[in-house]
Amino acid sequence: MNDDSRAVAEHYRFDVGDNPQQDSGNLAPTPPPAIPDYLQDTYWWAYLHPKSFYFFEREWVVNLILWGNMKKLTHAVLDEMDLPPQSSVLQVACVYGDFSNRLATRLGEMQAQLNVVDVAPIQIDNIRKKLKDHDNVSIHHQDSTCMSFPDDSFEETVVFFLLHEQPEDARRKTIAEAIRVTKPGGRVIFVDYHGPKKSNPMRYVMKPILIMLEPFAMDLWRDELPEFMPAGIKPKNLSSRFYFGGLYQKVVLEI
Repeated sequence: MNDDSRAVAEHYRFDVGDNPQQDSGNLAPTPPPAIPDYLQDTYWWAYLHPKSFYFFEREWVVNLILWGNMKKLTHAVLDEMDLPPQSSVLQVACVYGDFSNRLATRLGEMQAQLNVVDVAPIQIDNIRKKLKDHDNVSIHHQDSTCMSFPDDSFEETVVFFLLHEQPEDARRKTIAEAIRVTKPGGRVIFVDYHGPKKSNPMRYVMKPILIMLEPFAMDLWRDELPEFMPAGIKPKNLSSRFYFGGLYQKVVLEI
Protein backbone atom coordinates (compact mmCIF):
# COMPACT_ATOMS: atom_id res chain seq x y z
CA MET A 1 0.00 0.00 0.00
CA ASN A 2 1.48 3.39 -0.92
CA ASP A 3 1.83 6.17 1.66
CA ASP A 4 -0.90 8.37 0.18
CA SER A 5 -3.47 5.57 0.22
CA ARG A 6 -2.57 4.55 3.77
CA ALA A 7 -3.06 8.15 4.84
CA VAL A 8 -6.53 8.13 3.31
CA ALA A 9 -7.36 4.87 5.08
CA GLU A 10 -6.10 6.05 8.45
CA HIS A 11 -7.38 9.63 8.47
CA TYR A 12 -10.72 9.48 6.68
CA ARG A 13 -13.17 10.25 9.49
CA PHE A 14 -16.82 11.22 9.89
CA ASP A 15 -18.02 14.26 11.78
CA VAL A 16 -18.97 13.73 15.41
CA GLY A 17 -22.17 11.74 15.70
CA ASP A 18 -21.85 9.71 12.51
CA ASN A 19 -20.47 6.63 14.26
CA PRO A 20 -23.57 4.70 15.42
CA GLN A 21 -21.73 2.47 17.91
CA GLN A 22 -22.44 3.51 21.47
CA ASP A 23 -22.00 1.89 24.84
CA SER A 24 -25.46 1.54 26.41
CA GLY A 25 -24.01 2.48 29.79
CA ASN A 26 -22.16 5.55 28.61
CA LEU A 27 -23.29 8.55 26.60
CA ALA A 28 -19.92 8.82 24.86
CA PRO A 29 -19.67 6.92 21.56
CA THR A 30 -17.28 3.98 21.46
CA PRO A 31 -14.10 4.46 19.43
CA PRO A 32 -14.47 3.59 15.73
CA PRO A 33 -12.95 0.27 14.70
CA ALA A 34 -9.47 0.28 13.24
CA ILE A 35 -9.05 -0.75 9.63
CA PRO A 36 -7.54 -4.28 9.67
CA ASP A 37 -4.00 -4.75 8.40
CA TYR A 38 -5.10 -7.26 5.76
CA LEU A 39 -7.47 -4.68 4.27
CA GLN A 40 -4.85 -1.94 4.22
CA ASP A 41 -2.06 -4.15 2.91
CA THR A 42 -3.93 -6.36 0.41
CA TYR A 43 -7.08 -4.54 -0.69
CA TRP A 44 -6.31 -0.83 -0.29
CA TRP A 45 -6.54 -0.38 -4.06
CA ALA A 46 -10.08 -1.79 -4.20
CA TYR A 47 -11.73 -0.48 -1.04
CA LEU A 48 -9.73 2.32 0.59
CA HIS A 49 -8.50 4.54 -2.22
CA PRO A 50 -11.02 7.27 -3.17
CA LYS A 51 -10.50 6.66 -6.87
CA SER A 52 -11.51 3.00 -6.54
CA PHE A 53 -15.18 4.01 -6.68
CA TYR A 54 -14.81 5.48 -10.15
CA PHE A 55 -14.02 2.02 -11.48
CA PHE A 56 -15.61 -0.58 -9.20
CA GLU A 57 -18.88 1.19 -8.36
CA ARG A 58 -20.44 0.17 -11.66
CA GLU A 59 -22.74 -2.82 -12.08
CA TRP A 60 -21.18 -3.83 -15.40
CA VAL A 61 -17.70 -3.89 -13.84
CA VAL A 62 -18.84 -6.12 -10.97
CA ASN A 63 -20.65 -8.35 -13.45
CA LEU A 64 -17.48 -8.58 -15.54
CA ILE A 65 -15.41 -9.54 -12.50
CA LEU A 66 -17.93 -12.30 -11.77
CA TRP A 67 -17.94 -13.48 -15.40
CA GLY A 68 -21.53 -12.40 -16.01
CA ASN A 69 -22.92 -13.97 -12.84
CA MET A 70 -23.72 -10.90 -10.72
CA LYS A 71 -27.45 -10.94 -11.45
CA LYS A 72 -27.73 -14.68 -10.83
CA LEU A 73 -25.82 -14.50 -7.55
CA THR A 74 -27.79 -11.47 -6.39
CA HIS A 75 -31.04 -13.31 -7.06
CA ALA A 76 -29.64 -16.31 -5.21
CA VAL A 77 -29.77 -14.09 -2.11
CA LEU A 78 -33.03 -12.31 -2.92
CA ASP A 79 -34.74 -15.67 -3.37
CA GLU A 80 -34.00 -16.40 0.30
CA MET A 81 -35.84 -13.26 1.43
CA ASP A 82 -39.32 -14.34 2.51
CA LEU A 83 -39.81 -12.55 5.80
CA PRO A 84 -42.71 -11.18 7.87
CA PRO A 85 -43.14 -7.41 8.30
CA GLN A 86 -40.83 -5.69 10.79
CA SER A 87 -38.09 -8.27 10.21
CA SER A 88 -34.48 -7.10 10.27
CA VAL A 89 -31.69 -8.29 7.97
CA LEU A 90 -27.96 -7.68 8.31
CA GLN A 91 -25.60 -7.29 5.35
CA VAL A 92 -22.03 -7.83 6.50
CA ALA A 93 -19.75 -5.48 4.49
CA CYS A 94 -20.52 -3.13 1.63
CA VAL A 95 -20.78 -4.50 -1.90
CA TYR A 96 -20.00 -2.67 -5.12
CA GLY A 97 -22.70 -2.51 -7.77
CA ASP A 98 -26.46 -2.66 -7.27
CA PHE A 99 -26.63 -5.54 -4.77
CA SER A 100 -27.53 -3.46 -1.71
CA ASN A 101 -30.09 -1.38 -3.60
CA ARG A 102 -31.84 -4.51 -4.77
CA LEU A 103 -31.74 -6.05 -1.32
CA ALA A 104 -33.12 -2.88 0.28
CA THR A 105 -35.89 -2.73 -2.32
CA ARG A 106 -36.87 -6.36 -1.77
CA LEU A 107 -36.95 -5.90 1.99
CA GLY A 108 -38.90 -2.67 1.65
CA GLU A 109 -41.61 -4.57 -0.21
CA MET A 110 -41.84 -6.80 2.88
CA GLN A 111 -41.75 -3.86 5.32
CA ALA A 112 -38.44 -5.21 6.58
CA GLN A 113 -35.29 -3.38 7.62
CA LEU A 114 -31.78 -3.64 6.14
CA ASN A 115 -28.72 -3.01 8.31
CA VAL A 116 -25.29 -2.74 6.68
CA VAL A 117 -21.94 -2.84 8.48
CA ASP A 118 -18.47 -2.06 7.19
CA VAL A 119 -15.12 -1.33 8.81
CA ALA A 120 -13.94 1.27 6.28
CA PRO A 121 -15.26 4.83 6.77
CA ILE A 122 -14.88 5.59 3.08
CA GLN A 123 -17.13 2.62 2.26
CA ILE A 124 -19.67 3.74 4.86
CA ASP A 125 -19.80 7.18 3.28
CA ASN A 126 -20.28 5.66 -0.17
CA ILE A 127 -23.12 3.36 0.82
CA ARG A 128 -24.90 6.18 2.69
CA LYS A 129 -25.02 8.07 -0.60
CA LYS A 130 -25.94 4.98 -2.60
CA LEU A 131 -28.88 3.99 -0.38
CA LYS A 132 -30.07 7.50 0.54
CA ASP A 133 -33.43 6.98 -1.19
CA HIS A 134 -34.33 3.98 0.99
CA ASP A 135 -36.06 4.68 4.30
CA ASN A 136 -35.62 1.11 5.58
CA VAL A 137 -31.81 1.15 5.78
CA SER A 138 -29.45 1.69 8.72
CA ILE A 139 -25.68 1.95 8.24
CA HIS A 140 -23.24 0.93 10.99
CA HIS A 141 -19.48 1.49 11.22
CA GLN A 142 -18.38 -1.84 12.69
CA ASP A 143 -15.80 -4.58 12.20
CA SER A 144 -17.31 -7.86 10.99
CA THR A 145 -15.04 -9.81 13.36
CA CYS A 146 -16.40 -8.13 16.52
CA MET A 147 -19.78 -6.56 15.89
CA SER A 148 -21.51 -4.66 18.69
CA PHE A 149 -25.03 -5.97 18.03
CA PRO A 150 -26.62 -8.07 20.79
CA ASP A 151 -27.05 -11.79 20.29
CA ASP A 152 -30.06 -12.87 18.22
CA SER A 153 -30.63 -9.46 16.58
CA PHE A 154 -31.57 -10.38 13.00
CA GLU A 155 -33.90 -12.74 11.18
CA GLU A 156 -31.36 -13.18 8.39
CA THR A 157 -27.71 -12.27 7.89
CA VAL A 158 -26.07 -11.99 4.46
CA VAL A 159 -22.33 -12.31 3.83
CA PHE A 160 -21.81 -11.61 0.12
CA PHE A 161 -18.28 -12.08 -1.26
CA LEU A 162 -16.49 -11.04 1.93
CA LEU A 163 -14.98 -14.25 3.31
CA HIS A 164 -12.54 -14.80 0.44
CA GLU A 165 -11.01 -11.40 1.19
CA GLN A 166 -10.17 -12.27 4.80
CA PRO A 167 -7.32 -14.34 6.26
CA GLU A 168 -8.47 -17.46 8.07
CA ASP A 169 -8.58 -16.02 11.58
CA ALA A 170 -10.69 -13.03 10.51
CA ARG A 171 -12.88 -15.28 8.35
CA ARG A 172 -13.64 -17.62 11.25
CA LYS A 173 -14.47 -14.68 13.52
CA THR A 174 -16.75 -13.12 10.89
CA ILE A 175 -18.65 -16.37 10.45
CA ALA A 176 -18.98 -16.81 14.21
CA GLU A 177 -20.27 -13.24 14.57
CA ALA A 178 -22.76 -13.67 11.73
CA ILE A 179 -24.14 -16.73 13.48
CA ARG A 180 -24.17 -15.04 16.90
CA VAL A 181 -26.28 -12.07 15.81
CA THR A 182 -28.83 -14.20 13.92
CA LYS A 183 -31.96 -15.27 15.78
CA PRO A 184 -32.78 -18.93 16.45
CA GLY A 185 -34.80 -20.11 13.48
CA GLY A 186 -33.14 -17.48 11.31
CA ARG A 187 -30.63 -18.03 8.54
CA VAL A 188 -27.15 -16.93 7.57
CA ILE A 189 -26.61 -16.75 3.80
CA PHE A 190 -23.06 -16.90 2.46
CA VAL A 191 -22.21 -16.31 -1.21
CA ASP A 192 -18.58 -16.54 -2.24
CA TYR A 193 -15.94 -18.26 -4.34
CA HIS A 194 -15.58 -22.04 -4.38
CA GLY A 195 -13.11 -24.45 -5.91
CA PRO A 196 -14.48 -25.16 -9.42
CA LYS A 197 -14.66 -28.56 -11.02
CA LYS A 198 -11.48 -29.76 -12.72
CA SER A 199 -13.42 -29.87 -15.97
CA ASN A 200 -14.25 -26.16 -15.68
CA PRO A 201 -11.76 -24.15 -17.78
CA MET A 202 -12.31 -21.18 -15.46
CA ARG A 203 -10.34 -23.11 -12.86
CA TYR A 204 -7.17 -22.49 -14.82
CA VAL A 205 -8.06 -18.89 -15.67
CA MET A 206 -9.03 -17.84 -12.15
CA LYS A 207 -6.33 -19.56 -10.12
CA PRO A 208 -3.44 -17.24 -11.11
CA ILE A 209 -5.73 -14.20 -10.89
CA LEU A 210 -6.79 -15.02 -7.35
CA ILE A 211 -3.28 -15.92 -6.24
CA MET A 212 -2.03 -12.54 -7.46
CA LEU A 213 -4.92 -10.26 -6.43
CA GLU A 214 -6.95 -12.13 -3.80
CA PRO A 215 -4.57 -14.53 -2.05
CA PHE A 216 -6.93 -15.50 0.78
CA ALA A 217 -9.52 -16.76 -1.72
CA MET A 218 -7.60 -19.97 -2.30
CA ASP A 219 -8.65 -21.12 1.18
CA LEU A 220 -12.19 -21.46 -0.18
CA TRP A 221 -10.89 -23.55 -3.07
CA ARG A 222 -9.09 -25.96 -0.74
CA ASP A 223 -11.73 -26.27 1.98
CA GLU A 224 -15.51 -26.20 2.01
CA LEU A 225 -16.96 -23.08 3.60
CA PRO A 226 -18.68 -24.92 6.49
CA GLU A 227 -15.23 -26.05 7.69
CA PHE A 228 -14.61 -22.46 8.83
CA MET A 229 -17.71 -22.44 11.05
CA PRO A 230 -17.33 -22.68 14.84
CA ALA A 231 -16.64 -26.13 16.21
CA GLY A 232 -19.66 -27.79 17.74
CA ILE A 233 -22.26 -25.73 15.92
CA LYS A 234 -25.44 -27.71 15.32
CA PRO A 235 -27.52 -25.95 12.68
CA LYS A 236 -31.09 -26.97 12.04
CA ASN A 237 -30.20 -27.17 8.37
CA LEU A 238 -27.17 -26.55 6.19
CA SER A 239 -27.45 -26.46 2.40
CA SER A 240 -25.06 -25.62 -0.42
CA ARG A 241 -25.64 -24.72 -4.04
CA PHE A 242 -22.97 -24.15 -6.67
CA TYR A 243 -22.88 -21.92 -9.74
CA PHE A 244 -20.83 -21.50 -12.93
CA GLY A 245 -19.24 -24.93 -12.81
CA GLY A 246 -18.58 -24.70 -9.08
CA LEU A 247 -16.64 -21.41 -9.13
CA TYR A 248 -19.26 -19.78 -6.88
CA GLN A 249 -21.28 -21.11 -3.97
CA LYS A 250 -24.26 -20.24 -1.81
CA VAL A 251 -24.32 -21.77 1.66
CA VAL A 252 -27.44 -21.31 3.78
CA LEU A 253 -27.20 -22.09 7.48
CA GLU A 254 -30.40 -22.23 9.51
CA ILE A 255 -29.76 -21.47 13.17
